[in-house]
Amino acid sequence: MATSVYDFSVNRINGKPATIGEYRGKVLLFVNVASKCGLTPQYEALEKVYEKYHDKGLEVLGFPANDFLSQEPGTNDEIQQFCQASFGVKFPLFEKISVKGEGKNSLYKYLTEQMPKAQLKAGSNFEDRLKSHGQVRTNPSEVLWNFEKFLADRNGKIIARFAPDITPDDPMITSAIEAALK
Repeated sequence: MATSVYDFSVNRINGKPATIGEYRGKVLLFVNVASKCGLTPQYEALEKVYEKYHDKGLEVLGFPANDFLSQEPGTNDEIQQFCQASFGVKFPLFEKISVKGEGKNSLYKYLTEQMPKAQLKAGSNFEDRLKSHGQVRTNPSEVLWNFEKFLADRNGKIIARFAPDITPDDPMITSAIEAALK
């Protein structure tokens, strides 16, 4: 059983093995991403946040997932090409995984156990809007939707979780990143 976020093995989007341990000592922003979602434009903000804080010690780690209305149907190659062509993504992307349910990847099982509840945007009705479209979360600790974000400090401790509708450049997230980088 994993005792740290650094204990997880993952595959890069090109299939090459990697570990989260390679990012030891960095502030990590884990994001489950999708190419055909209403929130897909967040790729642009993720890349800007990555560029702004990368030299200070931030890594944005993108995990494509097809768990929400099949909004990430592409192959890993197609996803990588889309991200680079559409948004100039340079932050690390990993192979498509599942972030909820029975087949949930062990990394996301760990993330949701460490931080079972996401911070919400003030006045947000995002989950209610999803429910009105028949998208109901059965377990309140499960990832709600694409682009949910988990923040780990330089010691690998999960210190924050942000709802999908909070953009990466929102002061709620950037201030948490800045505090973790100090």
